[in-house]
Amino acid sequence: MIQVHHLRESRSRRITWMLEELGLDYEVINYDRDPNTRLAPPELKNIHPLGKAPVVRDGSEVLIESGAIIEYLVRVYGKGNFSPAVGTSDYNRYVQMLHYAEGSAMLPLMLKLYVGMLGEAGAPLQPRIQSELKNHLGYLNSELEDRNYFVGSTLSGADVQISFIAQIAVKGAGREAYPNLTRFVDMIEARPAYQRAVAKNGA
Repeated sequence: MIQVHHLRESRSRRITWMLEELGLDYEVINYDRDPNTRLAPPELKNIHPLGKAPVVRDGSEVLIESGAIIEYLVRVYGKGNFSPAVGTSDYNRYVQMLHYAEGSAMLPLMLKLYVGMLGEAGAPLQPRIQSELKNHLGYLNSELEDRNYFVGSTLSGADVQISFIAQIAVKGAGREAYPNLTRFVDMIEARPAYQRAVAKNGA
């Protein structure tokens, strides 16, 4: 059975949701953050040397990085679903959006989190961070202007990977700031597979 090693208050929801969409059996193994440092416990290093989450174990395969995990699950278990055909323009867009979520869009969100911890010392950086946030969230919002999904006409692994960014945007900026992202979030959170993932593993 596939194991998902999940650090509480992290972004593993995407992986359990993807597994539910694929109809796969899986087990979630939870880890708590250190109450003082907020870091992962050392036990996670027994699964992968970096000690980061999520980590997926599938037989002899141990995978890190959400984008790589989703790409693996779709390729191995998707049966042609959740990804466009290789060699098509849509496939190129799929790969781009799959990696864009963590490679570019997540950076200003992480900067906002960590620089915010500095209080007044981080204030000079906030205008640049806010500018980058608006740039990326505005881009994602515009990409959904005339479509329901980021790639093609059905849900793909790229939508699953981008979902966290969209949810944070709606939660942080309000439902009116990025209406297309709000519509996207409402749509994905209404999917039976997403609701099963929440019911099994918590909000």
